[in-house]
Amino acid sequence: MEQLIEFIGNHVLLVSAFIVTLLVLLWSESRKGGKAVTPAEATRLINKEEAVVLDIRAKKEWDAGRITGAIHVPFADLERRLSELNKYQKRPVIVVCNLGQTAGSAVKKLKANGFENVLRLQGGMTEWKGQNLPIIK
Repeated sequence: MEQLIEFIGNHVLLVSAFIVTLLVLLWSESRKGGKAVTPAEATRLINKEEAVVLDIRAKKEWDAGRITGAIHVPFADLERRLSELNKYQKRPVIVVCNLGQTAGSAVKKLKANGFENVLRLQGGMTEWKGQNLPIIK
């Protein structure tokens, strides 16, 4: 620990540059995936604002359990099947994947294709199930 403090003291400029770079990277990555909503916020959006749930997981994961009323478009097919989703462009769309990581890329694609209010489910289906929220099989 003493060596770390000594290193920081001797290389203030280097450490400052590292911290700034790290913060910019984190900020940049968080913006790429769009805004994340918790399962509780997602439930409110579904019930009060008629949000559409877009599940982008593979068929095997979809068959294991999904959010009631979700639309299934696997991420691999998203680009090809965008026309099916055009009728939902004005409604909030909540993108769901397994852990919440792939959803960011899907959000970016949807926004690039005219979708206005696209969100991703924080923690994905893992978090949804972890909070014992209802799923159907």
